[in-house]
Amino acid sequence: MTAPVFLVDSLEGVTAGSAVTLDGPEGRHAVSVRRLQPGEEIVLTDGLGRGAAGVVLRTEGKDRLEVEVRDLPVETEPAPRITVVQALPKGDRGELAVETMTETGVDEVVPWQAARCITQWKGERGAKSQAKWRATAREAGKQSRRLRFPEVADAATTKQVAALLATADFAAVLHEEGAEPLATAELPGEGSIVLVVGPEGGVSPEELAAFAEAGAKPYRLGRSVLRTSTAGTAATALLLGRTGRWG
Repeated sequence: MTAPVFLVDSLEGVTAGSAVTLDGPEGRHAVSVRRLQPGEEIVLTDGLGRGAAGVVLRTEGKDRLEVEVRDLPVETEPAPRITVVQALPKGDRGELAVETMTETGVDEVVPWQAARCITQWKGERGAKSQAKWRATAREAGKQSRRLRFPEVADAATTKQVAALLATADFAAVLHEEGAEPLATAELPGEGSIVLVVGPEGGVSPEELAAFAEAGAKPYRLGRSVLRTSTAGTAATALLLGRTGRWG
C-alpha cells in the first residue's frame, strides 16, 4: 500500500534530510486516527503539486509527529487540463460528484447554477455548500494520493460558464441527444478541456444556445443516461484515457 498523504500549509524551504512537524487537525488524524508509528512511511503535500516523502521519526501526544524527509516528489501541471462545470445536484450528490471526479483526476470543478437546478446556492447556505465541496476535494485528493488537488471555483452563472467555454481549446456539453460521441471527438494534446454537466432537469435550450455560441457542441457519452453526479466522473475518465494522461 502506498504511503498516506497529509496536507500542510507550505513546503517552502524543505529539503531531503529536513525534519518537518505535522500538527493540528492533520497531525491528530495521523496520530490518533491512522495511528502512525515511528518508521512508517508518510507523504506531506501542499496540494499544489509539491510533496515531501519520508518516515515518521516520533509522535508526541495525540496530534503531533515529526517526519524525516527523504524525497521531494513533484506532480507537474497536467496537459491537457480538464475542467468540469458541474450543475448543482440535489442533496449530497454534489459532494459525491466532487469526490469521484477528484479520485479520477479532474483538475478543476466549477459549480454552476443552471436554470433547471432545484438546489440554489444563496447567502450563508451557498457559502456552506461551497465550503463542503472544497473540503471534499481536499479529502479526496489526500485519499487518492494526489499531490495536486483540484480547484473548486466560485459558483458560476450561465454567462460566466459561456465565457469560460470560449477560452477552452476543447469545449463540450454532455447531452444525451448529442450527435457526436465524446469517445471520437478530436481532442487537444495540451491546453484546456472544459466539459459541462447539466442538472437533473437537463440543460435548457437557451443555455445550449449560449454555450454553442461560445464554441461548445453537445456530445453524448453512451447509450445510457447518467445522473448528473456521475456523468462528470465518467467523462473525465474517458478523456484521461484518450489524452494519454492515464498511461
